[in-house]
Amino acid sequence: MSTTDKISAVLESESIPKLLWKFALPAVIGTMVNALYNVVDRIFIGHGVGSLAISGLAVTFPILIFLQAMGMLIGAGAATRISILLGQKRRDEAEKLLGNAFLLTLLVSGSATFLCVLFLEPLLLAFGASEQTLPYAYDYLMIVLPGNVCANIAFSYNAVMRASGYPTRAMFTMLVGAVSNIILDAVFIFGLDMGIKGAAWATAYSMFLCMCFVLSHYRRKDSNLQLLVSNMRMRKDYTIAILSIGMAPFIMQLTSSAIAVIINTGLLRYGGDLAVGAYGILNSFVMIIFMFFLGISQGMQPIVGYNYGAHLYKRVKEATWIAMYLNMGIGLIGGAMALFFPEFIVAAFTKDPELASITVSAIRICTFHFALVGFQVTITQYFQSTGYARSSIFLSLTRQVLYLIPLLFLLPTLWGLKGIWWSLPISDILSSFTAFAMYWIHYKKELLPHFS
Repeated sequence: MSTTDKISAVLESESIPKLLWKFALPAVIGTMVNALYNVVDRIFIGHGVGSLAISGLAVTFPILIFLQAMGMLIGAGAATRISILLGQKRRDEAEKLLGNAFLLTLLVSGSATFLCVLFLEPLLLAFGASEQTLPYAYDYLMIVLPGNVCANIAFSYNAVMRASGYPTRAMFTMLVGAVSNIILDAVFIFGLDMGIKGAAWATAYSMFLCMCFVLSHYRRKDSNLQLLVSNMRMRKDYTIAILSIGMAPFIMQLTSSAIAVIINTGLLRYGGDLAVGAYGILNSFVMIIFMFFLGISQGMQPIVGYNYGAHLYKRVKEATWIAMYLNMGIGLIGGAMALFFPEFIVAAFTKDPELASITVSAIRICTFHFALVGFQVTITQYFQSTGYARSSIFLSLTRQVLYLIPLLFLLPTLWGLKGIWWSLPISDILSSFTAFAMYWIHYKKELLPHFS
């Protein structure tokens, strides 16, 4: 039996809880590793450089999120399409799509990175930088941005690796990057006293190393997908297939970038540089919890995608519901930690009492509802995994555009700084109820008839 047939047999017949554990655990570790690139930088910068440096790093969020969106546009779409093709026993076509996706990543990520470098200073000033925080943000991004192409290749094709049946190897490649980033952060910031530039060089080097490990997988003989130069050709049908699915996470990330701009400028107006820094710390904690959600949902993706392609709808339902309950449980734990132990969380990033006070208040307001966010993320991933791109895109828009943007403009005029903080949980709660309604309608129409 070939490697592809073995993986197919496992996805079709192995118990769903066991499969989800096999795929979700490495995916959680992989997404957590992704988060650690930024979180570790903030911890080291907060203690090794200072509070304004944390604020400067927070100003870089919109640009970094935008560039990550370019990678997710292709990587997430390719991972889903490849899962479905493998479920349909079309391995050769999956390899051709992989080659198309790789070339597309180079073109899109390279072009976006070049434009960001070219207009970096005006972008940072427009995105919430002040005279005090601009030098930190500029120095960091001028080093990190060129390495962004490496990061997009590493993260995007790590997702394809996991989706094609290698979750443990995908986890290992991400760990390589994270561990190297932590070590280099300590060496460059504290050992060589390079400040925020040290954090940037540590991130850039670790991104390159991670990319090398990811690409080596597709050249191994035991891989069931090969990245071949002969398949690196732009085909209209493959490009449309990739972008139609990848558009949902792309829009989610792109709107996250726009939201970060609105939040940063609002925080600078109503709370000053320290409020921007508080958002940076809040975002670090939120990112950790969110990466658990994303990892479990990504672990669900190849199971749901393959079994949906194979018309095994009961297995699709079971995988989705287990992932949903897991994410809601994690959200409850995260919300409880933020409610009862916010000082402990903030102490990991700063010793500045004024910054800590602002951040504690923000964390308590913005994370109590996270069980609902876990549900919403799972349902959004479900629609993406089964090829319902429009539903997935719409859910992404409800959370970050249709509800959040109006609240961000309205509530601060009524409550000042607290209005910005309260905008986040209110929009999440509204989006979660929307996700429930959409999934229930879809479930009764598309899945339930197959269970009778």
